Amino acid sequence: MIRRRSTPWIHYWSRPLLGAIATLGILNTGYLTYEKLTGGTPVCNVGEQGCMDVLSSYWGTVFGQPLALFGLLAYMGMFILALFPILLISKDSKKSNQSKNIQQIENLSWWLLLIGAIAMTVFSGYLMYVLAFQLQAVCWYCIASAIFALSMLILTILGREWEDIGQVLFIGLIVVVVTLITTLGIYSKPPVDITTDTTTSGQQRITFSPREEPNPNFGWEITTTSGESEIALAQHLVKIGAKEYVAYWCPHCHEQKLLFGKEAYQIINNNNITVECAADSPKGKPALCQAAKIQGFPSWIINGKIYGGVQNLSDLARLSGYMGPQNFKYFR
Repeated sequence: MIRRRSTPWIHYWSRPLLGAIATLGILNTGYLTYEKLTGGTPVCNVGEQGCMDVLSSYWGTVFGQPLALFGLLAYMGMFILALFPILLISKDSKKSNQSKNIQQIENLSWWLLLIGAIAMTVFSGYLMYVLAFQLQAVCWYCIASAIFALSMLILTILGREWEDIGQVLFIGLIVVVVTLITTLGIYSKPPVDITTDTTTSGQQRITFSPREEPNPNFGWEITTTSGESEIALAQHLVKIGAKEYVAYWCPHCHEQKLLFGKEAYQIINNNNITVECAADSPKGKPALCQAAKIQGFPSWIINGKIYGGVQNLSDLARLSGYMGPQNFKYFR
């Protein structure tokens, strides 16, 4: 009597587990994408160097869009590939011709899952390298995404019985090489300190990507100059008692300074509007930031309301009720 070989539990549960992990990835990247596209500030530990620093860095944007958006699309694709064949099988697999088609779809989906998992793991590995050696920071969202990608790769490899291991290794090698070449091509342009782009109205667009370590006392030097409007707005913010919460290592905080310019931001500094939240700064007051329930940098408190992220000066004028001249020199 010939005994039928039992199906390993990992083969039975691999697709549901892949779907569950992809769901976690969707929630992770979906949250970051929403916050980025709506101008919000992701929840990060106050004083933790790296979270907002990483998400706002040169590596956090691809083709002008937040990297999290592409991660969201990748996880959604893995979710569909993992669970769609299950729905087909449960719907109708009794007819022989349909069963054959479903089997072909299932087999194709496994190969696509393998390719997707390898590509996501390789890309996540590159980002972990950047995190450790370039940014030297911690981003739990990024680490979680890397763990999800690696978990899906392991499940994809162990989740079914691959008939031709040589073919798996060959395709895997091709995917690794293509992913690395594509990744290095995307990030081939080195980050610059300040990028300006003058519009037809005369305003200059400001973006900042650091190439040197910040000074714990002040971050980076402010290289832009202030005009009449910037100085008047700074004086108005002092008058109404506005507060700005920053961390010296935060590039976005420096972008906020660049929007004001050196002279206007000196007014803000001299009147104690700015609160330094980094615990390792000589000026750090993390307890005040925690008491104010600050979750990201920079954050403004104006008339009792918290506004997260870099604010264009025109927005600060509107939020604070400023009615003076508004021919601001810079925008983001």
